[in-house]
Amino acid sequence: MRTAFSTAHAEPAERKSAWSEAVSRTYFPLELGFRPGPAFSGALEVWNLGDLAISRNVSDGLVYRRHTHHLLHAHYESFLITVPERAEVSFRQDGKDVRCRPGAFLIERSHLPYEFAYTEPNALWVLKVPSPVLRARIGAPERLATLSFDATQGVGALFVDMLRLTAPRVQELDEAGRAMAGRHLVDLLALAVEADPRTLGSQASSVQGAHLHRVERYIRANLARADLGPQGIAEACGLSVRYLHQLFETQGTSVCGFVRRQRLAMCDEALRDPACRRSLSEIAYRWGFGDQAQFSRQYRAEFGCTPREARAAARG
Repeated sequence: MRTAFSTAHAEPAERKSAWSEAVSRTYFPLELGFRPGPAFSGALEVWNLGDLAISRNVSDGLVYRRHTHHLLHAHYESFLITVPERAEVSFRQDGKDVRCRPGAFLIERSHLPYEFAYTEPNALWVLKVPSPVLRARIGAPERLATLSFDATQGVGALFVDMLRLTAPRVQELDEAGRAMAGRHLVDLLALAVEADPRTLGSQASSVQGAHLHRVERYIRANLARADLGPQGIAEACGLSVRYLHQLFETQGTSVCGFVRRQRLAMCDEALRDPACRRSLSEIAYRWGFGDQAQFSRQYRAEFGCTPREARAAARG
Protein backbone atom coordinates (compact mmCIF):
# COMPACT_ATOMS: atom_id res chain seq x y z
CA MET A 1 0.00 0.00 0.00
CA ARG A 2 2.78 2.45 0.93
CA THR A 3 6.49 2.30 0.20
CA ALA A 4 9.17 4.87 0.95
CA PHE A 5 12.74 5.55 -0.08
CA SER A 6 15.26 8.18 0.99
CA THR A 7 18.82 8.80 -0.12
CA ALA A 8 19.59 9.52 3.53
CA HIS A 9 19.71 5.74 4.02
CA ALA A 10 22.33 5.25 1.27
CA GLU A 11 26.05 5.89 1.32
CA PRO A 12 26.90 9.32 -0.17
CA ALA A 13 28.70 7.77 -3.15
CA GLU A 14 25.69 5.54 -3.92
CA ARG A 15 22.87 8.06 -3.52
CA LYS A 16 22.53 9.01 -7.18
CA SER A 17 22.43 5.41 -8.42
CA ALA A 18 20.03 4.45 -5.63
CA TRP A 19 17.75 7.34 -6.59
CA SER A 20 17.83 6.29 -10.25
CA GLU A 21 16.76 2.77 -9.31
CA ALA A 22 13.98 3.96 -7.00
CA VAL A 23 12.55 6.35 -9.60
CA SER A 24 12.64 3.80 -12.44
CA ARG A 25 11.02 1.21 -10.20
CA THR A 26 8.22 3.63 -9.27
CA TYR A 27 7.39 4.98 -12.72
CA PHE A 28 9.20 3.21 -15.58
CA PRO A 29 12.81 3.02 -16.83
CA LEU A 30 14.43 6.46 -17.07
CA GLU A 31 17.90 7.95 -17.43
CA LEU A 32 18.70 10.59 -14.82
CA GLY A 33 21.08 13.50 -15.23
CA PHE A 34 22.52 14.93 -12.02
CA ARG A 35 24.50 18.05 -11.28
CA PRO A 36 28.29 17.62 -10.98
CA GLY A 37 29.55 16.58 -7.58
CA PRO A 38 28.61 13.84 -5.14
CA ALA A 39 25.92 15.74 -3.23
CA PHE A 40 22.32 14.74 -3.87
CA SER A 41 19.22 14.41 -1.70
CA GLY A 42 15.89 12.79 -2.53
CA ALA A 43 12.90 11.15 -0.84
CA LEU A 44 10.11 9.20 -2.50
CA GLU A 45 6.81 7.91 -1.09
CA VAL A 46 4.38 5.75 -3.08
CA TRP A 47 0.76 4.80 -2.32
CA ASN A 48 -1.00 2.19 -4.47
CA LEU A 49 -4.65 2.61 -5.46
CA GLY A 50 -5.45 -0.54 -7.36
CA ASP A 51 -4.01 -0.06 -10.86
CA LEU A 52 -3.16 3.56 -10.05
CA ALA A 53 -0.44 4.99 -7.84
CA ILE A 54 0.18 8.30 -6.08
CA SER A 55 3.73 9.35 -5.34
CA ARG A 56 5.42 12.29 -3.66
CA ASN A 57 8.85 13.00 -5.08
CA VAL A 58 11.08 15.47 -3.19
CA SER A 59 14.59 16.02 -4.52
CA ASP A 60 17.34 18.35 -5.62
CA GLY A 61 17.29 19.57 -9.21
CA LEU A 62 17.96 17.04 -11.98
CA VAL A 63 16.87 15.83 -15.42
CA TYR A 64 14.74 12.73 -16.16
CA ARG A 65 15.03 11.33 -19.70
CA ARG A 66 12.95 8.64 -21.37
CA HIS A 67 14.76 7.31 -24.45
CA THR A 68 13.63 5.19 -27.39
CA HIS A 69 15.49 2.14 -26.06
CA HIS A 70 13.45 2.37 -22.85
CA LEU A 71 10.31 1.72 -24.91
CA LEU A 72 11.45 -1.55 -26.47
CA HIS A 73 10.17 -3.69 -23.61
CA ALA A 74 7.35 -1.38 -22.47
CA HIS A 75 4.17 -3.42 -22.81
CA TYR A 76 1.77 -1.12 -21.01
CA GLU A 77 1.28 2.59 -21.62
CA SER A 78 0.81 4.90 -18.66
CA PHE A 79 0.23 8.60 -18.12
CA LEU A 80 1.88 10.63 -15.36
CA ILE A 81 -0.02 13.61 -14.00
CA THR A 82 2.59 15.76 -12.27
CA VAL A 83 1.95 18.62 -9.84
CA PRO A 84 5.03 20.72 -8.97
CA GLU A 85 4.86 22.41 -5.56
CA ARG A 86 8.08 24.39 -5.06
CA ALA A 87 9.66 25.19 -8.42
CA GLU A 88 8.91 25.33 -12.12
CA VAL A 89 9.49 22.22 -14.23
CA SER A 90 10.25 22.01 -17.95
CA PHE A 91 8.97 19.18 -20.11
CA ARG A 92 9.69 18.24 -23.72
CA GLN A 93 7.92 15.47 -25.64
CA ASP A 94 6.89 14.84 -29.25
CA GLY A 95 8.54 18.06 -30.42
CA LYS A 96 6.66 20.22 -27.92
CA ASP A 97 7.94 22.17 -24.93
CA VAL A 98 5.99 23.24 -21.86
CA ARG A 99 6.83 24.89 -18.56
CA CYS A 100 4.68 24.12 -15.54
CA ARG A 101 4.80 26.27 -12.43
CA PRO A 102 3.42 25.59 -8.95
CA GLY A 103 -0.34 26.06 -9.17
CA ALA A 104 -0.63 23.95 -12.32
CA PHE A 105 -0.22 20.33 -13.43
CA LEU A 106 0.95 18.64 -16.61
CA ILE A 107 0.52 15.25 -18.25
CA GLU A 108 3.26 12.97 -19.63
CA ARG A 109 3.04 9.86 -21.81
CA SER A 110 5.19 6.82 -21.10
CA HIS A 111 5.18 5.56 -24.71
CA LEU A 112 7.14 8.46 -26.22
CA PRO A 113 10.64 9.69 -25.39
CA TYR A 114 10.74 12.81 -23.23
CA GLU A 115 12.84 15.08 -21.05
CA PHE A 116 11.59 16.39 -17.70
CA ALA A 117 13.72 18.73 -15.59
CA TYR A 118 13.89 21.23 -12.76
CA THR A 119 16.94 23.21 -11.69
CA GLU A 120 15.95 23.99 -8.10
CA PRO A 121 14.99 21.63 -5.25
CA ASN A 122 11.40 20.60 -5.83
CA ALA A 123 8.49 18.60 -4.47
CA LEU A 124 6.19 16.81 -6.91
CA TRP A 125 2.90 15.01 -6.52
CA VAL A 126 2.50 12.42 -9.27
CA LEU A 127 -0.51 10.30 -10.23
CA LYS A 128 0.35 7.31 -12.44
CA VAL A 129 -2.64 6.14 -14.49
CA PRO A 130 -2.71 3.16 -16.89
CA SER A 131 -3.73 4.19 -20.39
CA PRO A 132 -6.94 2.06 -20.47
CA VAL A 133 -8.21 3.69 -17.26
CA LEU A 134 -7.72 7.20 -18.66
CA ARG A 135 -9.10 6.28 -22.08
CA ALA A 136 -12.30 5.06 -20.42
CA ARG A 137 -13.00 8.66 -19.40
CA ILE A 138 -11.19 10.82 -21.95
CA GLY A 139 -11.19 10.26 -25.68
CA ALA A 140 -7.65 10.22 -27.12
CA PRO A 141 -5.87 11.28 -23.90
CA GLU A 142 -2.66 11.76 -25.88
CA ARG A 143 -4.18 15.17 -26.71
CA LEU A 144 -3.45 16.12 -23.10
CA ALA A 145 0.28 15.44 -23.16
CA THR A 146 2.58 18.48 -23.08
CA LEU A 147 -0.21 20.74 -21.81
CA SER A 148 -0.19 22.60 -18.49
CA PHE A 149 -3.53 22.89 -16.68
CA ASP A 150 -4.64 25.38 -14.01
CA ALA A 151 -4.82 23.94 -10.49
CA THR A 152 -5.64 27.14 -8.60
CA GLN A 153 -9.41 27.11 -9.02
CA GLY A 154 -12.40 25.04 -10.07
CA VAL A 155 -12.20 21.33 -10.75
CA GLY A 156 -8.45 21.49 -11.37
CA ALA A 157 -7.90 22.75 -7.83
CA LEU A 158 -10.29 20.12 -6.47
CA PHE A 159 -8.39 17.37 -8.30
CA VAL A 160 -5.06 18.46 -6.79
CA ASP A 161 -6.60 18.88 -3.33
CA MET A 162 -8.01 15.35 -3.49
CA LEU A 163 -4.67 14.00 -4.69
CA ARG A 164 -2.94 15.43 -1.63
CA LEU A 165 -5.70 14.38 0.77
CA THR A 166 -6.01 10.82 -0.53
CA ALA A 167 -2.39 9.75 -0.06
CA PRO A 168 -2.24 9.82 3.78
CA ARG A 169 -5.57 7.96 3.98
CA VAL A 170 -4.66 5.08 1.68
CA GLN A 171 -3.53 2.80 4.48
CA GLU A 172 -6.93 3.19 6.16
CA LEU A 173 -8.76 1.80 3.10
CA ASP A 174 -9.33 -1.79 2.06
CA GLU A 175 -8.56 -2.99 -1.47
CA ALA A 176 -11.98 -2.05 -2.85
CA GLY A 177 -11.81 1.36 -1.18
CA ARG A 178 -8.41 2.09 -2.69
CA ALA A 179 -9.60 1.15 -6.16
CA MET A 180 -12.64 3.39 -5.78
CA ALA A 181 -10.53 6.31 -4.55
CA GLY A 182 -8.35 5.94 -7.63
CA ARG A 183 -11.37 6.01 -9.93
CA HIS A 184 -12.67 9.17 -8.25
CA LEU A 185 -9.33 10.88 -8.83
CA VAL A 186 -9.41 10.01 -12.53
CA ASP A 187 -13.01 11.23 -12.77
CA LEU A 188 -11.95 14.60 -11.34
CA LEU A 189 -8.98 14.73 -13.70
CA ALA A 190 -11.28 14.13 -16.67
CA LEU A 191 -13.60 16.93 -15.56
CA ALA A 192 -10.65 19.27 -15.08
CA VAL A 193 -9.28 18.83 -18.60
CA GLU A 194 -12.20 17.90 -20.86
CA ALA A 195 -13.48 21.46 -21.38
CA ASP A 196 -10.07 22.90 -22.25
CA PRO A 197 -10.12 23.73 -26.00
CA ARG A 198 -6.41 22.89 -26.30
CA THR A 199 -7.19 19.20 -25.82
CA LEU A 200 -9.07 19.14 -29.11
CA GLY A 201 -5.99 19.22 -31.31
CA SER A 202 -4.99 21.75 -33.90
CA GLN A 203 -7.24 20.23 -36.56
CA ALA A 204 -10.47 20.78 -34.66
CA SER A 205 -12.26 24.10 -34.36
CA SER A 206 -13.94 25.24 -31.15
CA VAL A 207 -17.34 24.39 -32.65
CA GLN A 208 -16.17 20.92 -33.62
CA GLY A 209 -14.69 20.55 -30.16
CA ALA A 210 -17.98 21.36 -28.47
CA HIS A 211 -19.76 18.81 -30.65
CA LEU A 212 -17.08 16.20 -30.00
CA HIS A 213 -17.28 16.60 -26.23
CA ARG A 214 -21.07 16.30 -26.33
CA VAL A 215 -20.89 13.18 -28.49
CA GLU A 216 -18.23 11.54 -26.30
CA ARG A 217 -20.31 12.21 -23.19
CA TYR A 218 -23.39 10.72 -24.83
CA ILE A 219 -21.47 7.61 -25.87
CA ARG A 220 -20.04 7.06 -22.37
CA ALA A 221 -23.49 7.45 -20.83
CA ASN A 222 -25.01 4.89 -23.21
CA LEU A 223 -22.34 2.20 -23.57
CA ALA A 224 -24.69 -0.40 -22.09
CA ARG A 225 -26.99 -0.12 -25.11
CA ALA A 226 -26.16 -2.92 -27.52
CA ASP A 227 -27.71 -0.92 -30.38
CA LEU A 228 -25.44 2.10 -29.84
CA GLY A 229 -24.24 3.09 -33.30
CA PRO A 230 -23.53 6.07 -35.56
CA GLN A 231 -27.15 6.61 -36.63
CA GLY A 232 -28.57 6.70 -33.11
CA ILE A 233 -25.66 8.77 -31.77
CA ALA A 234 -26.03 11.34 -34.53
CA GLU A 235 -29.78 11.65 -33.98
CA ALA A 236 -29.43 11.99 -30.20
CA CYS A 237 -26.79 14.72 -30.59
CA GLY A 238 -28.55 16.60 -33.38
CA LEU A 239 -25.87 15.93 -35.99
CA SER A 240 -25.75 14.31 -39.40
CA VAL A 241 -24.12 10.90 -39.62
CA ARG A 242 -21.59 12.27 -42.09
CA TYR A 243 -20.56 15.11 -39.77
CA LEU A 244 -20.35 12.67 -36.84
CA HIS A 245 -17.86 10.55 -38.77
CA GLN A 246 -15.87 13.67 -39.68
CA LEU A 247 -15.57 14.64 -36.01
CA PHE A 248 -13.89 11.36 -35.14
CA GLU A 249 -11.72 11.42 -38.25
CA THR A 250 -10.13 14.63 -36.92
CA GLN A 251 -9.06 12.54 -33.90
CA GLY A 252 -7.61 9.75 -36.01
CA THR A 253 -10.32 7.21 -35.17
CA SER A 254 -13.86 6.17 -36.09
CA VAL A 255 -17.18 6.32 -34.26
CA CYS A 256 -17.43 2.54 -33.94
CA GLY A 257 -13.78 2.27 -32.95
CA PHE A 258 -14.26 4.83 -30.18
CA VAL A 259 -17.37 3.02 -28.89
CA ARG A 260 -15.57 -0.33 -28.92
CA ARG A 261 -12.53 0.99 -27.06
CA GLN A 262 -14.68 2.70 -24.46
CA ARG A 263 -16.61 -0.52 -23.85
CA LEU A 264 -13.43 -2.55 -23.59
CA ALA A 265 -11.93 -0.03 -21.18
CA MET A 266 -14.96 -0.23 -18.89
CA CYS A 267 -14.92 -4.03 -19.04
CA ASP A 268 -11.21 -4.01 -18.21
CA GLU A 269 -11.85 -1.76 -15.22
CA ALA A 270 -14.59 -4.11 -13.96
CA LEU A 271 -12.38 -7.18 -14.41
CA ARG A 272 -9.62 -5.59 -12.32
CA ASP A 273 -11.98 -4.25 -9.65
CA PRO A 274 -11.69 -6.44 -6.52
CA ALA A 275 -15.23 -5.46 -5.51
CA CYS A 276 -16.79 -6.64 -8.79
CA ARG A 277 -18.45 -10.05 -8.46
CA ARG A 278 -20.11 -10.18 -11.88
CA SER A 279 -19.31 -13.07 -14.21
CA LEU A 280 -17.41 -12.45 -17.45
CA SER A 281 -20.61 -12.67 -19.49
CA GLU A 282 -22.41 -10.27 -17.14
CA ILE A 283 -19.59 -7.75 -17.49
CA ALA A 284 -19.66 -8.07 -21.28
CA TYR A 285 -23.43 -7.57 -21.47
CA ARG A 286 -23.32 -4.76 -18.92
CA TRP A 287 -21.18 -2.72 -21.29
CA GLY A 288 -23.01 -3.43 -24.51
CA PHE A 289 -21.39 -6.58 -25.92
CA GLY A 290 -24.09 -8.90 -27.22
CA ASP A 291 -21.75 -11.84 -27.79
CA GLN A 292 -19.26 -13.04 -25.18
CA ALA A 293 -17.00 -14.75 -27.72
CA GLN A 294 -16.74 -11.54 -29.71
CA PHE A 295 -16.00 -9.63 -26.51
CA SER A 296 -13.20 -12.06 -25.59
CA ARG A 297 -11.60 -11.74 -29.04
CA GLN A 298 -11.73 -7.96 -29.02
CA TYR A 299 -10.49 -7.78 -25.43
CA ARG A 300 -7.49 -9.95 -26.24
CA ALA A 301 -6.71 -7.89 -29.34
CA GLU A 302 -6.80 -4.70 -27.26
CA PHE A 303 -5.02 -5.82 -24.07
CA GLY A 304 -2.97 -8.85 -25.11
CA CYS A 305 -4.67 -11.32 -22.75
CA THR A 306 -8.08 -12.90 -22.27
CA PRO A 307 -10.65 -11.43 -19.86
CA ARG A 308 -10.22 -14.45 -17.62
CA GLU A 309 -6.44 -13.99 -17.51
CA ALA A 310 -6.84 -10.30 -16.69
CA ARG A 311 -9.17 -11.03 -13.79
CA ALA A 312 -6.87 -13.75 -12.44
CA ALA A 313 -3.84 -11.46 -12.64
CA ALA A 314 -5.68 -8.66 -10.82
CA ARG A 315 -6.63 -11.02 -8.00
CA GLY A 316 -3.15 -12.41 -7.63
